[in-house]
Amino acid sequence: MKKKISIIGLGYVGLPLAHAFSEKYEVVGFDINKARIDELIEGFDRTLELTKEQLNAALENGMKFTMDVKELENSNVYIVTVPTPIDEKNNPDLTPIIKSTQTISTILKKGDIVIYESTVYPGATEEICVPILEEGSGLKFNEDFFCGYSPERINPGDKEHTVTKILKITAGSTPEIAKEIDELYKSIIRAGTHLAPTIKVAEAAKVIENTQRDVNIALMNELAMIFDTMNIDTNAVLEAAATKWNFIKLAPGLVGGHCIGVDPYYLTHKAQSLGYTPNLILGARHINNGMSKLIADKAIKYMIKADKKLKGANILVLGITFKENCPDMRNTKVVDIISELQEYECNVDVYDYWVDKSDRLSKDVPFIEKLPFGSNKYDSIIVAVGHDKFKEISQEQFESLSNATPIIIDVKGIVQKPTWRL
Repeated sequence: MKKKISIIGLGYVGLPLAHAFSEKYEVVGFDINKARIDELIEGFDRTLELTKEQLNAALENGMKFTMDVKELENSNVYIVTVPTPIDEKNNPDLTPIIKSTQTISTILKKGDIVIYESTVYPGATEEICVPILEEGSGLKFNEDFFCGYSPERINPGDKEHTVTKILKITAGSTPEIAKEIDELYKSIIRAGTHLAPTIKVAEAAKVIENTQRDVNIALMNELAMIFDTMNIDTNAVLEAAATKWNFIKLAPGLVGGHCIGVDPYYLTHKAQSLGYTPNLILGARHINNGMSKLIADKAIKYMIKADKKLKGANILVLGITFKENCPDMRNTKVVDIISELQEYECNVDVYDYWVDKSDRLSKDVPFIEKLPFGSNKYDSIIVAVGHDKFKEISQEQFESLSNATPIIIDVKGIVQKPTWRL
């Protein structure tokens, strides 16, 4: 049977995937955000993952973008790529994936396959999603319909490692379906696939990818804090240690975004529900979540040492996205730096040329449209994100932005003469 594919969720994951599949299959992209659908139909992707030319080519190939569930009825493969965030207590928020599953259950037919790409804890597909599909459709799992899991591997802003160039894990609910799903992905993923033995293994593999990175960064952050108390340059220490062949060179920094700062909580939630307390992972989360306060405190400390007032002080924050050279602000920890500074009644300006103007207006963040070089306005400058253009700012330009003694807090290690570097 010829595959007709519906992609549920057209964000950073779903849209590039839909585009890749559209080169070989009939594809419908579904999203509940009308503004998003309208923009995509007009050939504009605000995530900047696809160009206007790529979108138009996909539309010419027959790909559709819709909010109408009825447009999905003729599909026989449904791929769910919705966000899986955490709530204010750091518990998994499965609302988007549950609602998407409920929607699919209303149109599910015999022989259909539902594949999940959203990051979840091991067991979620079969324990949470399958019962919803059965109840809504009246069909029986692994007899009438089947499921699969292929964890998303998207790196926002990376134009080299795009979706078809990153090896993909696949899994299915039966050996036959697993092979079918693997062949489906293999038909578009030039980097190849890895067929996992079970859906749970594939889910677990995804969640530990980012948990490992989180723990590694937490170690670097803790080392940076230790060396700071010793008045030792952390970067110099890492450069020296990296001369040993088996030392893994990483850097300290903020941990935000939709993966590293979120996924570990899915694993810890499941572990704790089974009676195991994952102290190392939770400890890493605690360290990384505390870095925003540390950075804000350093700015405050150096302003006090320079006899600058705090109340009403002007502070410039360079960058608000969760990583360099992309417009993604999801779960960015720069927002926490801003909040900490505002607690001292400081006036904060944020400059980030990667964030679309309409997105700036929609956020409760004090954006400025351009850098006021020569204004001598700011009592402190925090370089929070390593965008390429920020690397081009000279020491003289930093000084022209600074009021009296320049105070430059360098989170990313890109400033020539910072006051303090993480």
